[in-house]
Amino acid sequence: MRLFKNANYNFMRWRWHAVALSWVVIIAGMVVIATKGLPRGIEFAGGSAVIAQFDQTPSVQAVREALNRNYPGGGQDAVVQSYGDPSLRQVMVRVPQVGAEQGASLSTTAQAVEAALRKGNLGNFTVVGTEIVGPAVGQELENKGLWAFGLSLVGILAYLAFRFQFSFALGAVVATIHDILVALAFLAFFQYDLTLNVIAAILTVTGYSTNDTIVIFDRVRENMRSHRRDSLNDIINIAINQTLGRTILTAGTALLSAIALFVFGGEVLRGFAFTMIVGVITGTYSSVFVAAAIVTFWRPKHRRAVAAAAEAQAVSQPARRSKQRKARAS
Repeated sequence: MRLFKNANYNFMRWRWHAVALSWVVIIAGMVVIATKGLPRGIEFAGGSAVIAQFDQTPSVQAVREALNRNYPGGGQDAVVQSYGDPSLRQVMVRVPQVGAEQGASLSTTAQAVEAALRKGNLGNFTVVGTEIVGPAVGQELENKGLWAFGLSLVGILAYLAFRFQFSFALGAVVATIHDILVALAFLAFFQYDLTLNVIAAILTVTGYSTNDTIVIFDRVRENMRSHRRDSLNDIINIAINQTLGRTILTAGTALLSAIALFVFGGEVLRGFAFTMIVGVITGTYSSVFVAAAIVTFWRPKHRRAVAAAAEAQAVSQPARRSKQRKARAS
C-alpha cells in the first residue's frame, strides 16, 4: 500500500513555526507544573490507596467529609476521586504514608481509611483493592526511573553519532527531549498521575520517536550522496516526502492501538494510553520538524559548501574545455 505518491510538500518552510509552537506548549506545561504541580502516583510519592466499591453510588464530597470527621488527623491531605467505570460505583481514597517503612504497620493507614468510611454512614461497601508504598521505596523507584530515562538518551546519542554524524545525533536527542517535555506538559494539563506505567509509556515513546527519526535521517544520508548540488533543506524535504507514506501508516496504526487502550483498557491503563497517544503524535511531529530544524541549524556551513562547490565547478568547466581544445590543436 503506497500513500502520497510523488509527494512534494515543503516541510522545511514551516520548521521554525513548528519549533515556536513547541516552545509555547512546553512553557505552558512548565507554568502548570509550577502552579498546580504534576501529580505523582503512589509508586513515587509513597502512600496508601484504598479502592472501595459501594452498593449505592456515594458523592465524592460525602466521602471526603467522612474522612475529615473520622480519619486520624482530619484527612485534609487525602485525595478522593471516582475510580474506573461509573457503573461499578468505586471510589479511590489516597492518603500520604506515615509511620513505619516495613512490616505489618504499613497497612495501618489503609485500615484507618476503611474504618473512617464505615463510620461515615455511606452505605455498604467492599474494599476491592489496596496499594501501599513506603516513602523510601517510592524514592528508590523515582531514582531508577530517572536513571532509565537518562541512560536511554545517552545511548541514543552515542548510537546515532556512530551511525550518522554528530549533528544528526544531536537533532534526534533534542527531538526526543522535546517529546518528553510535551508529554509531561499534557500530563500536567489533564492532571494525570506520574506512575510507573506512565514512565514505561514515556520510554516507549522515546524508542518510537527515535526509530521514526532514524528512518528519515537514513534517507537524508542517501540523498546527500545522490543530490550533492541541492541545499540541505531540499535534501531533508525530499527525504521526508519519500518516507511520508511509511510515517503516516506507522503512526496511524500505533495511534489506533493507543486509543483502543485508552477507551477499553480501564483506569489502570488510562495514564499509559494517554501518554502513548500524545507521544505518537508529538513523536511523528518532532521527527518531521524538530529534528530536521536542529540539523539545519547545526550545519549551516553545508549550504555554503554546496554553493561554493557548484560555483567552482561552473568556473572550472570553461577552463577545462580551453585546455582540451589546446591539447587537440597541438
